[in-house]
Amino acid sequence: MNEQKRFEIFKRLSVAIPNPSTELKHSSTFELLIAVILSAQATDKGVNLATDKLFAVANTPESILALGVDGLEHYIKTIGLYHAKAKNVLATCQMLITQHDSQVPNTRKALEALPGVGRKTANVILNTAFGEPTIAVDTHLFRLGNRIKLATGKTVLEVEMKYLKTIPKEFMQDAHHLLILHGRYVCTARKPKCGECCIQDLCEYGAKEYASYPTPSPIQP
Repeated sequence: MNEQKRFEIFKRLSVAIPNPSTELKHSSTFELLIAVILSAQATDKGVNLATDKLFAVANTPESILALGVDGLEHYIKTIGLYHAKAKNVLATCQMLITQHDSQVPNTRKALEALPGVGRKTANVILNTAFGEPTIAVDTHLFRLGNRIKLATGKTVLEVEMKYLKTIPKEFMQDAHHLLILHGRYVCTARKPKCGECCIQDLCEYGAKEYASYPTPSPIQP
């Protein structure tokens, strides 16, 4: 795929999705961090249902830590892997209090040192909360990269590096959310809605419903 086509793809996506942003509900960087940790292998909708209730009673490192394991699990038990996630969230809250003055750090190294935070989660926080031009490759971005031919690769990291290398600078800040939302609602996994797609004439998706894609390496939260 050439540079001109890439530019037109993101230009059209920007028109189709004028206000690209995360669908995880949050009112602070800390709430976003907790929501993203909880979103691993879960839907944004499911996370929002849980955090609506959780954040109403506890939305700071201190208040969530005060809930304890049982108290926190009461609010997030509808989310997959909630036992492990509760432990990670509490450990992260403790680390934020003791090492970061209860503030979410703004460096990759510090973020990835937090329990339950891997490269993908760090990228989401760096991009969404701190405005850095990063790309968090989830299942949607991995699928689109290989399907559209924007960034092909067999591993999540390989696809991420290709996105970073080839996405036009003008769209880098919003690219993450543009692609997620396009993949979530138009270029869906089982049957992409090509007839509704604003980039269908630019897309290099060949054998529409029959193409196979490489299986990605496990995506870290």
